[in-house]
Amino acid sequence: MFENADAYERFMGRWSRALARGFLNFSGLPKQGRILDVGSGTGSLAFTIAEHCNTARIMGIDSSKEYIAYANSENPFPDRAGFEAADARHLGFESASFDGALSLLAFNFIPDPGKALAEARRVVKPGGVIAAAVWDYGSGMRMLRTFWDAAVRIDPEAEKSDEKHMPLCREGELTALWRSGGLVSVREEPIEISMRFATFADYWEPFLLGQGPAGAYARRLDPDRLAALRGEIQRRLSLKGEDQPFDLSARAWAVRGVVPNDFS
Repeated sequence: MFENADAYERFMGRWSRALARGFLNFSGLPKQGRILDVGSGTGSLAFTIAEHCNTARIMGIDSSKEYIAYANSENPFPDRAGFEAADARHLGFESASFDGALSLLAFNFIPDPGKALAEARRVVKPGGVIAAAVWDYGSGMRMLRTFWDAAVRIDPEAEKSDEKHMPLCREGELTALWRSGGLVSVREEPIEISMRFATFADYWEPFLLGQGPAGAYARRLDPDRLAALRGEIQRRLSLKGEDQPFDLSARAWAVRGVVPNDFS
């Protein structure tokens, strides 16, 4: 039932969990009240909020019913966190019904992020915080940057799929969206984390699960191309052996803003 959700967990779940605490601290989210998690995925951010804001009540929404089912099945805070399938661009909640809204590694995948932001602004009370974080795909997220640089080296056509072209992943782009969306006291900062990989397989095998643009690209390759990509990535990582542990850094751009008191 959870095949894709399990694959996402292997591919990006640990990154989401590692980033969630720093993002929560940056957001300035209130420790209590009703919080909306936009694009909640398998629940990493919602669970982090529930753990560190022990009187907050969190509603996670995601377009994937499978992710929602997975998050509900793994939920360690069923009394304070819940998940339901919904479109971020068309929220079925009353206006000013949340004290804040957060979105982790999801806003760049929403087809119309401006509309999603308008909906988040509508359902958050005046004075409430809305915050989001997106990977710096162009240079700061080394797991993906290494993959795409290697892919383009062996297949120049891969440049068209490179996640560096994703929206909202460059410095200042989230700020511009938040300001155009009518939020005030807008601030953007990088959040830096590091991830340890036990072996090269620990890094490589999640790409074979078809998750995200990188996984989709890897699945399209024939065996010879895939082997060439694997070898090029190994070369770029400069590992002495496949069983050698190694660390990769990652940077996300995070933005926060406040719904103005005079918003109508």
